[in-house]
Amino acid sequence: MRYRFTDNFWFGCAESATQTEGFCAAGGKTPSNWDHAFKSSPHRFFNQTGPEETRGFWQNYREDIQLMRETGINSYRTSLSWARLMPDGYHLDEAAAAGYRDIILCLKEAGIEPVITLMHFDLPFLMQQKGGWLSAQVVDAFVRYAETCFDQFGDLVSHWITFNEPIVPVEGGYLYDFHYPFKRDFASAARAAFNTQLAHARAVNLFHERRYAGKIGIVLNLTPSYPRSEHPADVYAAEIADLFFNKSFLEPSLNGRYPEKLIALLKHYDQLPVVSEDDLQIIAHARVDMLGVNYYHPRRVQARQTAINPASPFMPDWFFDAYEMPGRIMNTSRGWEIYPQGIYDILTDLRLNYGNIPVFISENGMGVENEERWIEAGQVNDAYRIDFIRQHLIAVHQAINEGSHCFGYHCWTFIDNWSWLNGYKNRYGLYRLDLKNMQRTPKASAQWYAALIKNNGLN
Repeated sequence: MRYRFTDNFWFGCAESATQTEGFCAAGGKTPSNWDHAFKSSPHRFFNQTGPEETRGFWQNYREDIQLMRETGINSYRTSLSWARLMPDGYHLDEAAAAGYRDIILCLKEAGIEPVITLMHFDLPFLMQQKGGWLSAQVVDAFVRYAETCFDQFGDLVSHWITFNEPIVPVEGGYLYDFHYPFKRDFASAARAAFNTQLAHARAVNLFHERRYAGKIGIVLNLTPSYPRSEHPADVYAAEIADLFFNKSFLEPSLNGRYPEKLIALLKHYDQLPVVSEDDLQIIAHARVDMLGVNYYHPRRVQARQTAINPASPFMPDWFFDAYEMPGRIMNTSRGWEIYPQGIYDILTDLRLNYGNIPVFISENGMGVENEERWIEAGQVNDAYRIDFIRQHLIAVHQAINEGSHCFGYHCWTFIDNWSWLNGYKNRYGLYRLDLKNMQRTPKASAQWYAALIKNNGLN
């Protein structure tokens, strides 16, 4: 093997509760913000496919875990549904707890390390009605939910994640109108971001203070910002994009403080939220044991090409424009550039500038539309996905050889799943899901991934 990984390297997959479990009300589960969003605005969802039309992992987890075992997966990240585990937001549903416990036990019996995320976008709608992440009351409730999860499953779970991609509900819900509550208001986005960070920090501090066994971290979608050129205006544009979309969560999560340049910029434009010194100290005290990195594509930016209307609402886009680099390689289904170098650059940055924290690639994958085109003899011949994963693993291997403390790789995802507003438009799975009968069929990539794991490397 030219690219061989350490014997204890995680090769796994990542999924989430909302995208896999299926049906809202079964077992007493109350609606999440996604259930409500679909009910109130079904036209926003591709083919009007909502979160009840997921693949039914809650009913079929034993069979699905057996497929994971046969593939050789040694770790699996998924999330718990707060709305299922605690339907009123505060009190445990014993049946739901037993269900999750059995899922975790099945994983462990299959030799698969469970990596459990507390919040993967699906806030209980009851909490959204209390103000969502704009509300200090919801922060308190999240900490109580986290404590309940640690108490219920801490004897089985050694690796916890507080939030998956916490910036996405901030962007989607309050900046760019693609997550509930479908707003465009920077002040609300800044408040939601701070409260999310505070909720994370309080959960991390609780975990350490109570001396729960295992490790706790956060998963951030890090999207490197590359300037169009070395011209100072382009470089500044990339720096600002990086501050807003990467360092706004990376710096407080790893260093316990917000970037001074971001604070100064928001203060200059009167967009800095008012926060207490006590809350800042809670964030400063919180230290994660590990970091998950989700990476799909880079961000390329340039200096703005047009002037901003000063009377328009404040937005990060005031400071940069997107740049379409000539000759870039694209996943045309998703509209994303394919750039494996980005994953190497992220790991190198974490090594050089963030204490070389233990990190795993918690999501990386390729979504393709109309995969039926590639069915040969009953199997999806997804050579494009194999090539995508291979290129990114080679970049990960290079970073590790240079000293990066990367201990795992999770592809997104194991079986095709429902994907928020996109429904099943783009398929990401190693296994194909037939929406007519819910049958799971391995794609070529599933067999390739199994060989990769068996050989612990690739040529």
